Amino acid sequence: MSERLGDVTFKGTPLTVLGPRLEVGDQAPDFALANNLFSPQTVTLGDSAGKVRLFNVVPSLATGICDAQTKRFNEEIAQYGDKVVGYTVSVDLPIAQANWCTASGVDKMQMLSDYRTMSFGDAYGTHIKEIRIEQRAVFVVDADGTIRYVEYVPEIAQHPDYNTALAALKEVAG
Repeated sequence: MSERLGDVTFKGTPLTVLGPRLEVGDQAPDFALANNLFSPQTVTLGDSAGKVRLFNVVPSLATGICDAQTKRFNEEIAQYGDKVVGYTVSVDLPIAQANWCTASGVDKMQMLSDYRTMSFGDAYGTHIKEIRIEQRAVFVVDADGTIRYVEYVPEIAQHPDYNTALAALKEVAG
C-alpha cells in the first residue's frame, strides 16, 4: 500500500496518508463500511449502483468543522431527492454517528463507519496512518461508478471547497 507523507497536515505537522490518490476519471473503488455497530452486514459501493453518490469524508463528527461540513452537505443534497445518495464516512462508531444525526437533525446523509477495517480509507487514499482517522475529502461519483470530482483537503483543520464540490454534483446529477 502506498504511503504519502505530507499529503495532509494537522496544524502544520505533516502526517502520512495510506492508499492511492484517486483522480477524476478513475473508477470508484469498492469498500465495506459499517452502518450498525451490532451487525456484521456492511454497505458497499454496489448498494447504490445506478445513483449519483456524494462522499463526505470527515475525521470525526465530534469536531466543529466535520459537524458544519456534514450539515452543509445534508442540506444541499435534499434538492436532488432520490437521484443522489449522500454518504458521510468517518471512523466514529455507528452508534455515535446515529446519536449525532439525531441531535443535529441530519436526515439525508447516510452515516457509514470505517472503524472496523479502514477499507474505505485504504481504497480511497484517506487513511491517516499516525492517528487512524480519515483525511477530510469529498468525492462525487456518477451513476456508472466513475469519479467526477475529488478533493483531498490538505489541512485537517480546514473546510473543503463547498462551492466547487456542489457545482460538480450539480453537473453530474442535473
